[in-house]
Amino acid sequence: MRTSLRAAALIGACAVAGGALFGAGAATAGQSTANSTKEPYNIGLLVKDIDTYYGITTDSAGVYQASPTSQYAKDLAKVDADAKKYVDQAAAKAKQKHQKPAVVFDIDDTLLLSLDYEKRYNYTYNSASWADYVNRADRPGVFGSADLVRYAQKKGVEVFYNSGLTEAQRPAAVENLKKIGVDVNLDAGHMYLKDAAKPPAYLKSCATPGSWTCTTVQYKSGTRQHIEKDLGYEIIANFGDQYSDLDGGHAARTYKLPNPTYFVG
Repeated sequence: MRTSLRAAALIGACAVAGGALFGAGAATAGQSTANSTKEPYNIGLLVKDIDTYYGITTDSAGVYQASPTSQYAKDLAKVDADAKKYVDQAAAKAKQKHQKPAVVFDIDDTLLLSLDYEKRYNYTYNSASWADYVNRADRPGVFGSADLVRYAQKKGVEVFYNSGLTEAQRPAAVENLKKIGVDVNLDAGHMYLKDAAKPPAYLKSCATPGSWTCTTVQYKSGTRQHIEKDLGYEIIANFGDQYSDLDGGHAARTYKLPNPTYFVG
């Protein structure tokens, strides 16, 4: 379930750089009553904090963009640097053990940035507007994402994608990933998307044709289990912007990318 900023302001606040708020979030006299009444964090200030965190600007076409010098970009750079060092070492160890190393990436706000949608709709969510946005296939890449995917491939690591996008959105996802320079293993055997009409047998405990009851954790961990158990890979790292992308095991290490704008349970 995707929860908008308005419904999950406190969750979003905690997601900003591990819970640290930026910009206008410091306590002020105007906010002093919140301490005595336990009033939730003011949503207007939270939006300002998030905008500051991304360093939001608009380009010549009026599209909201994150700044490459923002705290968001700096936090991503730290994740990428650690991940590259780890992937290098873990891939070598896996090959010594005659294992097939693999990495798994979520797509939305792990590889493709949805910030323009979030800002344009004031951090709310609507399935119809979201589908239209995805199908335009023009989202920018999350800073460093394309390079990280290519780095893993160059190290001999098999790249898989495990996304909450639907099967109907596959063409747009592939087109958009190619646009940002991620042209690695974009076939159906490596990119796993939700298919409620014809769910895979390995999800039979929560999904049958026409009936999908899988939680995000069940779907994503079940897919990773399939990659390891059925396909014979050893997942050395799993990347996602939501904890539900990462929970459930079947990955030696997980990397949580920052995303303060929405929550998927």
